[in-house]
Amino acid sequence: MKIAVINGSVQPKNYTGYTLKIIKDELKKNSNIEVIEINLKEFNLPFPGEAIDNDDSPKLQSLLKSCDAFILGTPEYNGTFTAKLKLMIETSGYPSPMKGKPIGLIGVASGVLGAVKSLEHLRSVTAHIGAFTLPRVVSIAEIEKKFDDEGNCIDGEV
Repeated sequence: MKIAVINGSVQPKNYTGYTLKIIKDELKKNSNIEVIEINLKEFNLPFPGEAIDNDDSPKLQSLLKSCDAFILGTPEYNGTFTAKLKLMIETSGYPSPMKGKPIGLIGVASGVLGAVKSLEHLRSVTAHIGAFTLPRVVSIAEIEKKFDDEGNCIDGEV
């Protein structure tokens, strides 16, 4: 089984990436799972209908099509998920290569409520494209208290 772990943050050092590393490390313990790491920062994606040089959307579409399941990670920005993650969904083609496949969602935020709003929005979008969004999502609140400056988890509950 191929599972894509997708980091929706494009910040240089980001808590979403730190969190997803824990998930990737756990998944890699299972020899039946191949983990495909997708860092959206590495993809040059156009807005829908826009032509750009060095368009990486065909490469991204191919990666997504090759996967059996997905874990989407996002920080909460202004009450929703990242624009880059939305752009990935928009440029991945129609029908979506995620259609009919399971998707797990994880969100991180600085506030005490975690990434509840961004995960609600992301669940709505993934359901709309026909993915099987898992019923339980993971929202981590006060994320800056969970990792040190090097990205090491300092909270035993994460």
